[in-house]
Parts: sequence; structure tokens; C-alpha cells
Amino acid sequence: MTVATAGRAALAFVLLNTLLTFENRWPGLGVRFMPRLSFELCLGLALLAAWVAWRGAPTARATQALALGAMALAAARYADVTAPAMLGRPVNLYWDGRFALDLVELAARSWPAWQLAVAALAVALGAALLLALARWAIGALSQALSAWPALRRGSLLSVTALSLCFAAYAPGQRDTRWFFSLPLAPTLWNQATLFAQVLGPGGGEAALGTGPAFDTDLQSLQGVGGPADVLLLFAESYGAVALDDAALSRALAPARERLQAAIDASGRRVLSARVRAATFGGASWLSHASLLSGLAITDPARHNLLMTSQRPTLVSHFARHGYRTVGWMPGIKRPWPEGAFYGFERFADDAHLGYRGPDIGYWRIPDQVAMALLHAQELSAPPATRRPVFAVFPTVSTHAPFQPLPALLDDPLRGPPTGPAGVSAGAGYPEGLRYQFRWLARHLERTAGQRLVLIVVGDHQPPGGVAGRDAPWDVPVHLITSDATLARRFQALGFTPGLQPQGPALGAMHDLTRWLLLAFDGRAEPH
Repeated sequence: MTVATAGRAALAFVLLNTLLTFENRWPGLGVRFMPRLSFELCLGLALLAAWVAWRGAPTARATQALALGAMALAAARYADVTAPAMLGRPVNLYWDGRFALDLVELAARSWPAWQLAVAALAVALGAALLLALARWAIGALSQALSAWPALRRGSLLSVTALSLCFAAYAPGQRDTRWFFSLPLAPTLWNQATLFAQVLGPGGGEAALGTGPAFDTDLQSLQGVGGPADVLLLFAESYGAVALDDAALSRALAPARERLQAAIDASGRRVLSARVRAATFGGASWLSHASLLSGLAITDPARHNLLMTSQRPTLVSHFARHGYRTVGWMPGIKRPWPEGAFYGFERFADDAHLGYRGPDIGYWRIPDQVAMALLHAQELSAPPATRRPVFAVFPTVSTHAPFQPLPALLDDPLRGPPTGPAGVSAGAGYPEGLRYQFRWLARHLERTAGQRLVLIVVGDHQPPGGVAGRDAPWDVPVHLITSDATLARRFQALGFTPGLQPQGPALGAMHDLTRWLLLAFDGRAEPH
């Protein structure tokens, strides 16, 4: 083998390796070179060496097919590293593919025709260039492997050694994978599994299991003045540690008593219970999805599958009974195409709540202000002039690392002042829960007389460093209402009066869905 052939082979390997190991240039859509090896390319080189030894160099048609495969892997790599940077989560080709098509359609409507033509031409030329380079690289490697049998044997031995190093990795003990880029194969496997479930018989419905029928009515929410509004408030990181840890419970006692007094003064009552969250210390969306769907959504794969299904939810249930459904999501800061599954009539994320104040930490919008904006925009009009509202509001101010915390405001609609005056002097988990109890108490006092059913449920325990070793997955749930009959229905289900639930967890997060449906149904007595 000549020096030129060896040089071309080395350059070809570097080129193909670069296509499979680049990383995102954050923030944005760009990429950057990373000096790492692609595990998939190493395996591919071994297979190519074995093929050349057995059948000779690949034909032109086979080389073209391999080049197309390399292009597909490069595209998958781009999606794999770009989705976390832009969407804050792993790639989901089922939804992200749809979202990409929506962006193309938006561009087609927004850009001048000449810009669209230039962009399309640039994409086509770029793809053609990459395909030509990939075809040349595979041809150069095939030529080198054919001309030098020792290279074939060396490739097989090298890949075997690298594979053993990769397999010998032990987290926290020996790092033998530092020279590898994160492999693409797990992402491809996960996406293939998801598509197989979605496109297979039943569209993945069987894998989700049996959920509630959502065939009940909402007659128990009817009153003299019409149906009550319902607000489902997911309290971020509000876990049972706030009840079970003696020191923390004592520290929170004054704020909890203040909330109880505000509930009483507003003519309402509160009943409480415990449920087991679908997650621990994070991944709030699993608990959100479990309660809204009535299914045990305990891992990202099931969540992805749910988002592709046609399963009914509390959102669709309330919509079917004439409610205006509102997703009030101050924590959503990036596009969330899969959220279309829920079908909210209005979906308001960070950018669409109408907040004009200063940013308070990463989560930006204080919960007290977000609640005031929700009330002003959706709940303050007289019931006779609007439809009843079912709103879902996941809070954010008590999210780890529990700082900075917003200051408590006398007029939340004006928003916090800029500078230090808008931030609480305290920080940490206890102070975060105090803030939550205090702003909620103020809101209930100011909305006394409003026919509102408020369900406050913790989405998960705080991280283990706060919750403690071997902490249960339990979270509190509170039902706050002025309807004595509805309160009795929840008490029949095992809820106890006050803000401190008695006894063990009544069930899992998705069991709470069935209890809500039963309590709101006017045709049967809960038990």
C-alpha cells in the first residue's frame, strides 16, 4: 500500500468519525468538533474489514448505500445533540419530526420566495457534498483494506480492544470510555422501539395499560351560580418530607397555620391525603402525565408513548363537559410540540403569560405573580359571562436549587421590583415552601367568595439530599373548596380535614385521577 493510499484512508476515517462525533455549539443550532472516537464507526470499520477479506471491496452501488447510511447516522447525530440544547430534553423523532415540518411550513409562509429558494438550494448542495464526501471516504477505506491485509487484521484487533475497554467501564470506579463520543446506538434503539410501539397493532395503546374510562359527569361541581372553576396546581418539589421530618415540619408550622387561617377566613375548607408520586427528585412531567391521564407514567419511554396516543385525559374530560381548558405553564421555556397531546384550549408558556417584570432566577416568573395573572386573565370575570375553567398550573419557584426566591408582593399584578428588593433574603427548601404557603394564603384571602375548587398536589419529593436516604415517594395533596357536599365526598375517599394528612398514602398518583372523577360525578357516591 502506498503512502498516498494510507493518507487517504486516514483522512477518510477522520472525516467519517467527525460526522458521528460532533457536539452542539450551545446555544444555537451549530456544531463543534470533538476529539473523540465513534464507537459505531469502529464497529463499522471492523465489519467492512471482514467483508473485504471475504468478498473484496464493495461495489459502487454498495458504497453508495453505505454513504447514504453514514448520512442518515450524521443526521441522527445532529438531532441527538441539538434537541437537548434547544428543547431541554432528549430527541423524540416522533414529535420533533412533526415540529420540524411545522417550522418549514412557518418559514414557507413567512420568508420571501427567493430566501426559500436559496435555503432549499443550500440544503440540497450541502447534502450532496456530504454524500459525495462520505462515498469517497468509504471508497478510500475499502481500497486501503483491500491493498493491505495487515490493516484488516489490525482493524479487527483494534476494534476488539476498544470494545473491551468500552465494556469494562464502571461508573465511579474506572473510566475507560473517555476517548469515545457518546454512542448513537441507544438513541436509535429507543426511537425505533417507540416507532414500533406507535405503528404496531393498537398503536402502542396496549403497552400503556388500562386507564380510567372518563365516562363520568361533573354534576358535583354544579352550584347555584353555575359550575365551579377547577384549578389543578402541581406544587414543585412539595414532598412528604415537609410532613415527616420533625425539624422541617416545625419550621413550616407558622406558614402552614397561616395558610389554614386564610382558608378558613375565605369560607373554604381543606382536606388532605398522601399519594405516591410517579417520580422522585425531578422529572415532574411524569407525575403531571400520570395524574392527567390516570395511567402509571413512571419513565420517559411510557411518557413518549402516551404523547403519541389518543388516550383521554382530565383535560379532554373537562372540555367535553363544556369547560374552557387552560395550560398555565411558566416553566415551559422552549417549544413543546408534544404538549399538543393534551389539547388545551389555551396554552400559555413562559413567553405568553403576560409577565413584564424582571427575571427572578432561571425560572423567571414568581409563582405568586403567575397565579395573579391566571386569575386576572381567566378566572376574574363573572361566571355568568364566561364558561367555567379547568386550569393546570405547575409552579416553579420551589424548584431546586431553591434560590433565588421571589419576595412576597402586596400587589402581584405589578410584579416584583428590579434589583434586590424583588428577591427574598432567605433561600433553601424550607424557605421555598414558606413562600409557597404564604403566597397561596394571600391569594385565597383575596379571592374569597369565588367558586373555585383548588387541588394542590406535590409533583415529587425534593432531591435526596433534602428528602433524606430511603425517603418514600409520597407527596401531599390538598382539596380546597367552599362546597361542603364536595368536601364530604372527598372525605369518603379517605381524605382528612386540615393541611396535614393522616395515615399512609392512599395510592399512586394515577389513582388520584379515578378519585377525582368519582368525587366530581353526581351519579354515584364515592367510597
